[in-house]
Amino acid sequence: MITISEATSKDFKIIREIAYKTWPDVYGEILSAAQLDYMLKAFYSEEVLRDNVANNGHHFILAYDGAVCLGFASFQHDYLDDKVTRLHKIYLVPEAQGKGAGRLLVDAVVAYAKENHSKILSLNVNRFNKALTFYQKLGFEVVGEEDIELDYGYLMEDYKLEKQL
Repeated sequence: MITISEATSKDFKIIREIAYKTWPDVYGEILSAAQLDYMLKAFYSEEVLRDNVANNGHHFILAYDGAVCLGFASFQHDYLDDKVTRLHKIYLVPEAQGKGAGRLLVDAVVAYAKENHSKILSLNVNRFNKALTFYQKLGFEVVGEEDIELDYGYLMEDYKLEKQL
């Protein structure tokens, strides 16, 4: 049985491990190895994770099957000072994909968003990421595109998605 629990700073290690395990599978055909390495270090260092929680209002939740962590999600309420909850990250280890854990993570974020009186759940997804169909099945709609420039000339080419709550 899959359960969802709130993460603490003690869980940053497992969050990093899952990111490092899943990103090559998710983005290996989309991004160069150098960009993958850069982004993992930029988004998943202990310092960045701690800062996101302490100063940026991010919350992390974990999906477990017994004692095994299958994945995580992070979200932020009142995104851009609006009644929007932003799903910043959601990743599952490859062997857990297709077993319902992703849906449970999104459902948990929706529940938190509704508790916060958010009207919309938003996220960005890489335009070439197969997860787009997963989000669409959960009721997200593409509302735009966004290109985000990173250091070293790297580019994030995303769709902007929203789900009305």
